[in-house]
Order: sequence, then C-alpha cells, then structure tokens
Amino acid sequence: MSRRPRQQMIAETRAKLIEAARAAFGTAGYAATSMDDLTAAAGLTRGALYHHFGDKKGLLAAVIAQIDDEMNERLRAVTERAEDPWTGFRDECTAYIEMALEPEIQRVVLRDGPAVLGDPWTWPTQSACIRSMTDSLSKLAAAGTILAVDAEAAARLISGATLHAAQWIAHAPDAPAASRKAIEAFNALLDGLRARR
Repeated sequence: MSRRPRQQMIAETRAKLIEAARAAFGTAGYAATSMDDLTAAAGLTRGALYHHFGDKKGLLAAVIAQIDDEMNERLRAVTERAEDPWTGFRDECTAYIEMALEPEIQRVVLRDGPAVLGDPWTWPTQSACIRSMTDSLSKLAAAGTILAVDAEAAARLISGATLHAAQWIAHAPDAPAASRKAIEAFNALLDGLRARR
C-alpha cells in the first residue's frame, strides 16, 4: 500500500479539525466547545490541533476564514447575476446584511469571532474586502454611476455600515425585523451615492 504524500496528510488533518470545529462552534458555540470533544470528533489528538493551529483560538480563526471564503463566493454570484454594476454592488451589500440571519454566521462570525479574536477591522479578510469594494466603487465613479468621492473612504464607510448592521441583526431579539429595517435604511443611504443625471 502506497503512503500518502506528507502535504496531503497535512491538508486532510487540517480539514478534519476545521470540519469538527465548525460543527461544534456552530452549534454549541466557541466557549462551550471542549478541545477534547472536538479532537475526538475529528479522530485526532490535542497535539494535532496545537501543531496545526496553535490553539483553539487559531482554530476559530481558520473556521472563520473558511466561512468567509464561502460567503465571498456567494456574494460574487450575487454580483454576477445583476443586470448592471450598480445593481450588483447594491445587491451584494444587501446579501451580506441578509447573511446575518444565518445561524452559523451569526454565532461563529458575528458573535464569537469578535468576542475571541477582537475587532473585525483587524482581521485579514477585512483588508481584502476593503480593496475589492474600493475597486468596485472606483469603476462605478469612473462610469459616472456614483458621485466622484474618494473610493477608499466610501468603501470603509459602506463596509463599516454593513458590518455593524450584520452585528446588530446577529444580536437582535427579533433578527428578521432588524434585518428588514437595516436593509431599508442601508439602501436609502447607499442611494445617496448615486450620481444625479
């Protein structure tokens, strides 16, 4: 029987730990998840967790990165379906806010993530989000679709608004009602960027 390459074994171990952690964090939450239970569910040892992620906090960061990648794929699909770039941008922002209604995203990304990893503005994924949004806004401004404002400044303001809206929804006693209110108010604010012809 041939041995699997080392890189494949490393990738498989990491994937098992992330899968087990994602299931546990998404249902029980970060604080209530035992590292012994988590590693047993993955069929691995605590040593494997420490070796690949440093600690439970490092594993949470990896789980959030995986969820964030999936969210970005879904948001790209929303943009691609739109009839024009402005609608795509607006729909993508709205879709992000709506994702705050999903239990896994609420618990792992919007509640436990900031509580354990600190301010989301310091997360590596935020820098990529700002760059992408700045690029989109620059193109919309160049096309005359939006006002000629500084694209990075606008991207940071919009990103902040969507993130805070999502966190509000994740913590609201009536999340669906908060989501409806947030989307209505956010779209009214976003419409203020439109160039008046």
